Amino acid sequence: MKHSLVLLFFFAGAGFGTIAVGEDATSKPVKYFNQVVADSDPLRTEQARELDMYIQSTASDSSRFEQLFRPDYGSVAAFEKSAEPLRKAFCASIGYPPPGDRPVAAPSFTEIGEDSVGKYYRAKIPVLPGVNSEGIYIVPRSATGKLPLVISMHGGGGSPEVALFNGGANYNDMVRGAAKRGYVVYAPQHLFRAEGYPPDVRRQIDNRLRLVGTSITAVEIAKITLAINELVKRPEIDSTRIAMVGLSYGGYYAQMTPAVDIRIKVSVASCYFGVQEGRYDQEELSVPTDFRFMNRITLFNDANLVALVCPRAHQLQAGSKDNPSHRDKGKLLAPRAAAFYKHLKVEDRFEHVVFEGGHEFNDASAWAFVEKHL
Repeated sequence: MKHSLVLLFFFAGAGFGTIAVGEDATSKPVKYFNQVVADSDPLRTEQARELDMYIQSTASDSSRFEQLFRPDYGSVAAFEKSAEPLRKAFCASIGYPPPGDRPVAAPSFTEIGEDSVGKYYRAKIPVLPGVNSEGIYIVPRSATGKLPLVISMHGGGGSPEVALFNGGANYNDMVRGAAKRGYVVYAPQHLFRAEGYPPDVRRQIDNRLRLVGTSITAVEIAKITLAINELVKRPEIDSTRIAMVGLSYGGYYAQMTPAVDIRIKVSVASCYFGVQEGRYDQEELSVPTDFRFMNRITLFNDANLVALVCPRAHQLQAGSKDNPSHRDKGKLLAPRAAAFYKHLKVEDRFEHVVFEGGHEFNDASAWAFVEKHL
């Protein structure tokens, strides 16, 4: 093949220069197929529509849950065994247990005060590498022998101190009320705000935890379950009689923690049940990020997770004057949750109570339920 050499001369500054360009003498300009990029915009719109519809159809498909959980109502033991695949899948979805060796350091209980009800301690219990479960521990003054343990979980933006001191605000007697009834109390602290950290520290920590294989939900459940491991070693605790109560965010944990830890025999979840499902119905992404764990709506919605608490006693509370988002969807889901107990013929172990009040812990119904089943 012959090639021509084209010499180009140009005047550059003080002298002349040349550029040599090689070119195929026999070639012709190549024409490639071309299309205006915007012509395919409808395809991208269609792709978005397809995925939107796919998400909606998947969210409403109950068959995956039915394949995962095949309840055996032949006996209580058979039902519990049949629920294990669901429990295992739930733990995997949230990243429980969190990775890391369990610390060997001993917990500490520092007395901070006492009154006619009991002695109050600041508890610090190592649970994960460099991570402690911290909270207030109360031993009733009248304690003799081994006593039941009640985990009392505060809500969003709160603390054990807010739920306990100065009247307890909308927690009412959720913490001290257990000690008044002769129960040992552990009221742990969960993360919602911290000095020196941004206002959305909870969201940021949760996002970072997910990058290392766990979640804020899993870690905070572990702060309860691994604390229980240590608390049951104490001489005043009856390890066979453990209950948990919680309000709002604490109600979330009072449902999720018994779903993981079968040692919790009685639980009361106040002003939480059905809240995220209601938000999802309105706008999926209005569900806070720490509730958006894998399959939260499809496999592990609040009604389905009651299967992991059943046949242990479980009460759900909602205030008649609370925001409808904290009540209405829960009323619709409650019959599905109650069905697990009904099929096992242990209906008295489940209650959905709509009490006269607002976003608050209802002492009367809660403590009557705990006393009956603990």
